[in-house]
Amino acid sequence: MGHPKRNHKTPSTPCHSPYPGFRQIDGSHPLRQAVPDGFVDYAVRRKAGGEVFFFNFALAREMGLIPGDHPDALNSKLCQAILDTFSLQIINEYDIEHKTRIPKKDILANRYMATRYLQLQHADKKGLHSGDGRSIWNGCFTALRNGKKTCWDLSSCGTGATRLSPATSYEGRFIKTGDPAVSYGCGRADIEEGVGAAINSEIFHHNGIPTERILAIIAFSDNTSINVRASRNLLRPAHFFHHVKQNNYQSLKGAVDYYIERQTNNGDWPRMPDNPQRYRTFLERIATRFGRTAAVFEMEYIFCWMDWDGDNILTDGGIIDFGSVRQFGLFHSEYRYEDVDRYSTTIAEQKNKARYIVQTFAQIADYLATGHRQPIRNFRQHPSLAIFSQTYERTRDELGLYKAGFDQKQIRSLVNAPRNRPLIRCFRNLCRYFENAKSAKGRHSVGDGITRDAIFCLRDILRELPLLYLAGNTASISPEAFIDILKSNYAGKKDLALTPGRRTKIRQFQTVYKKLVSRVACITGRSEQQLLQKIATRSGLINRYDRATGDALIYVTDNLIKNKRKFTATALNRIIHAFVEQQILRPEYFEQGAPCSGKMHDGKAKQLMKTLHDVVEACREGI
Repeated sequence: MGHPKRNHKTPSTPCHSPYPGFRQIDGSHPLRQAVPDGFVDYAVRRKAGGEVFFFNFALAREMGLIPGDHPDALNSKLCQAILDTFSLQIINEYDIEHKTRIPKKDILANRYMATRYLQLQHADKKGLHSGDGRSIWNGCFTALRNGKKTCWDLSSCGTGATRLSPATSYEGRFIKTGDPAVSYGCGRADIEEGVGAAINSEIFHHNGIPTERILAIIAFSDNTSINVRASRNLLRPAHFFHHVKQNNYQSLKGAVDYYIERQTNNGDWPRMPDNPQRYRTFLERIATRFGRTAAVFEMEYIFCWMDWDGDNILTDGGIIDFGSVRQFGLFHSEYRYEDVDRYSTTIAEQKNKARYIVQTFAQIADYLATGHRQPIRNFRQHPSLAIFSQTYERTRDELGLYKAGFDQKQIRSLVNAPRNRPLIRCFRNLCRYFENAKSAKGRHSVGDGITRDAIFCLRDILRELPLLYLAGNTASISPEAFIDILKSNYAGKKDLALTPGRRTKIRQFQTVYKKLVSRVACITGRSEQQLLQKIATRSGLINRYDRATGDALIYVTDNLIKNKRKFTATALNRIIHAFVEQQILRPEYFEQGAPCSGKMHDGKAKQLMKTLHDVVEACREGI
């Protein structure tokens, strides 16, 4: 494949490295000083045998980690810098107990954090022994980009079994890294996890959905990997919640103050006064973010197992830990992921979990301002929850109109006029009526959980309706034609019955749709025909027929890994980039002149891309 292998000899002149930024990433992190009891410290050793499978050039350039004009090509010095920085394994408690022999030359000088945070998998429910179970924080990287200094967090999954994993708690002993008898708790990560997360997170990022991103994947011969993730702030709500559960005021204050400082220094939040009022502002921003996140997940059919512990989500509402994250092709609102001894929340239930996370932050803000922790039940009617609900409802309105093909300026004009609200909500409710229709087959098991199949693809009708009207079908589309476009492969004959009630909904849907088009045409001064042409173009991309689902990405990932020896690392990275680009469904991305990767010229690459496209098409309606 041509992957440069790791050279364990220390470079004799590191100061002349063409990639000096990597030397910043050495385990140092300001969270150490802010929350001294918020982590377990580990010595680390170099891990041999790794090769760079993936490197995110676009992200590295955005961070300032590589020059802005660096080509999307791996070279031996870049691979060496990646491996020197991230191909690490912790020296854990098992190693110390069993006096594991480790050459001194392989042990790094600095120590690395496994951070503590709340996890519902742990029996104590207070975060006393939970947190990063197989990850370390590599540190942070700060660079000046476009005249602005920005700090990024970096952590690596698959670097060894820590004392904070559920396995250590269940087993009542320290775990040897790589012990196959304890599976997830062995401290390793699979390469499938890393590749799936890299593809999924890049698709989400370019489609405007906040998420961590994968910077690099280091692959090993046993199908394990070290998956390096980056974000401007990797703290989760769970990093705060364990402190409030333990009534640890000083550590909670240190964590929140640190978070506020990071957000303001990075320019993501404005400066806040150094007084108790800052915690109210902090809370309002959290409430707004989670209101939007809950709406985005629901409207975009994104399953992200949110729960009361605030573990599987970032504090800015971004996605982290892609192990169970999926984007569905249809509104499979009764799908539940099965995780050993429990089932997950559903897409529809995520809103209530997000609301409870905001409620917990209301408790935190009050605790920090007063010094007294009140029971969580006292915050059920807190004003921050009204902010959450208002943001959630407005975001759902906006996203419903966006999926229909209206642009951002048109959406703002509609939403900001109170007289339009009943019409917008009526349209939203009619969309949800069709999305909620389920198969008569009932609930059944799938590979990783249970579900009840949705039978209609709303995106299909939103894509085809403006085209039909433009083709001269100025009258309403017949119920038979409407349902024929809307139906999915999950629908049986009984499911598609055109009852009087369903005929009425089809008629109402088109009436409301046309009224929205008419109002926007009036606002913009365009004819309805001109507006429909633009809507058809936008909706055709937004509601693209071959959209990647969670099922599709599993098969795409498997195909990429199986074919890895047929390509150089650089070529494989280009294939991944090209696949991601095909799944960018946001017109604004292309309107802003984003560069396209161009066509594949290599025959093997073209054939693999065709295979990936066929997989996406076959799985378009799945989970």
